[in-house]
Amino acid sequence: MNRNRLAVLVDGGFFLRRLKHQFPGIDHTNPKVVARLIHAHAIRHRHQKTGRDETGRHIFESFELYRIFYYDCPPFSKKMHYPVTKKAIDFAKSEQAVFRNALHDELRKKRKVALRLGHLLDTSSWRLKASTLAAVLKDENTELGDEDFELDTIQKGVDMRLGLDVAALAYKGLVDQIVLVVGDSDFVPAAKMARREGIDIILDPLGQAVHAHLHEHTDGVRTPPMPLAAPAKIAATPALGKRPRRATIEAAEPAEAAWALPDDDDDII
Repeated sequence: MNRNRLAVLVDGGFFLRRLKHQFPGIDHTNPKVVARLIHAHAIRHRHQKTGRDETGRHIFESFELYRIFYYDCPPFSKKMHYPVTKKAIDFAKSEQAVFRNALHDELRKKRKVALRLGHLLDTSSWRLKASTLAAVLKDENTELGDEDFELDTIQKGVDMRLGLDVAALAYKGLVDQIVLVVGDSDFVPAAKMARREGIDIILDPLGQAVHAHLHEHTDGVRTPPMPLAAPAKIAATPALGKRPRRATIEAAEPAEAAWALPDDDDDII
């Protein structure tokens, strides 16, 4: 079994929802920048602070990155009509669809990234926004417009693919640690199975509060903190194919404190 390796599994929808909260300085409308951010954030999990030695110095553990798995669905691309004005709309040309397709194309080019795409059900329909529904319940005379509705889409296959990948990584002994960048408890059954196989499961909620019961089914919760200042140069990392050794010294943290979104992050794996 290959020792000291990790895989990072990213729920794409959750990551994009947390962008503005966790990474406020990033251009969220640029798919190339967002793809670099996703890649770089996953890479930062290779270097982890695991405790202190008998002298009180920090202990760091280094991992070799096996692969980054990114889970998402292709954007909604049907042609429909607005519910009130009946004006035609082509969702394939919407800003969200163009951005999501471009993001997927950028991720496909990234080193060690596997794109796992589910699908959206074709039964999508319009529904009242929660805020509008509350207003209607208070005042039956509320006048509705197209802006009061949102598209109700259901994605399928994403959680299944994540669970299957966790199972494959665990049963085949491909990694020692799995980092789950997710925001709900759908991963718990797969995490419990992997832990029984001896895999270290780390949850990265991207700074979001975690329910107490999730701690029971993981081996730790960790979101690498964003440094206040970017370093002049990213610390050198082991060459591809060479096993990084476990660090037990208190030199500058390899990626914890010295990190910034690089111009090209493919050369730091």
